[in-house]
Amino acid sequence: MHREIREFKKAFYLILFGLFFISTNLKAQTKNDVTKEGYKITLMTYNLKFASPTYKPLWEVRREMQVDMIRKYNPDIIGTQEGLKEQIDYLAEQLPEYVVVGEGRQGGDDDEHMAIFYKRDKFRLRELNSFALSKTPELIGSGPDVNPRIMTWARLAIINKPENGEKGKYPSDYRGHWENSKEFYIFNTHYFNGGKATLARLNASKLIMAKIKPLDRFGKWTNERPIFLMGDFNCRPGSDPHKVFVGDGSTENTDLFIDTNVNGDPKEIDWILYKGSVIPQNYEEIDYNVNGKYPSDHKPIFVEFLISK
Repeated sequence: MHREIREFKKAFYLILFGLFFISTNLKAQTKNDVTKEGYKITLMTYNLKFASPTYKPLWEVRREMQVDMIRKYNPDIIGTQEGLKEQIDYLAEQLPEYVVVGEGRQGGDDDEHMAIFYKRDKFRLRELNSFALSKTPELIGSGPDVNPRIMTWARLAIINKPENGEKGKYPSDYRGHWENSKEFYIFNTHYFNGGKATLARLNASKLIMAKIKPLDRFGKWTNERPIFLMGDFNCRPGSDPHKVFVGDGSTENTDLFIDTNVNGDPKEIDWILYKGSVIPQNYEEIDYNVNGKYPSDHKPIFVEFLISK
C-alpha cells in the first residue's frame, strides 16, 4: 500500500514538473519575439497556384502539402496570391491560428484573392482596404476584362501585453496591451503577366507608391510606421517596375523601399520589400517538396525581420 502511494506521488510530481517545464518554455518562446532592440516578425509571400483542374498535382493533393509547409515555417504573416475562395477557406480552416482578410479581385468572393493571413495571438487589425491596379483604383474589378489586378493592405498592431505584475501607463487597465503598441503596414499584390503587360506593371508600381506615400505616419509628431510590400510581381529585380520601388542606386530617397533579395536569385519575381525602422535578419527561398512534387509552381519567400522599438 505504501509503495503504491510512493509511486503515485512520484508520478504526480513528474507530471507537475512536466507542466511547469512546458509552461516556462512557452513563455520563453513568447518573450523571444520581443528583444531590447525590437520585435521579431516573420513574413512569407506565396503564390498558391489557383485550383486548376489541369495542373498536377491537383489542389486536393497540394493543399495538404501547403498546410504542412506553413506549419513547418510558422510565419507570423502570409501574403498569398491566386487563391480561389475554396483554397483560402481550406487554409483558413486548417490553420485556425491565423486570421484571414482580403477579397477577390472582382470584389467579394469572386476570382483570385490577394489574402493576408496573420497570427491572431500576435496582432490586431487596425485598418483594412484594397484597391484595383487600374485607372480607377477605388472601383474593385476595374481594369482589363480578363484577370484584373488588386492590392490588399492592412494596418496591424503588435500585441504588447505588460508582464505579470507590471502596471500600465494608466490607473485602470482599460487600455491594457494597446499601450505603446507598434503598428505597421502589409501590402500584398499580384501583377499583370505577359510581355504585353510591361506598361501595366510599371503603372501599377507608380500607383502603389502614390497610395503608400501618405500612410507611413499620421503627422510629424508620430513615429514612422514600417511598411512591407510583398507579392508576385511577374518581373525581375532591376526591371522598371522594380526600380520605381527601390530606385536605381543613384540617389538616396527615404521614400523608397529596400529589397530583401540582396544576394538571392536575380530572376526572382516574388518579392518582399520593406521601408522604415526594419532590419532583415534572414532571407530564404523555400524549396519545399514531397518526393519531388511541389505544392505550387512558385516557391515561397520567407524573411525574418526585426522591427525597431
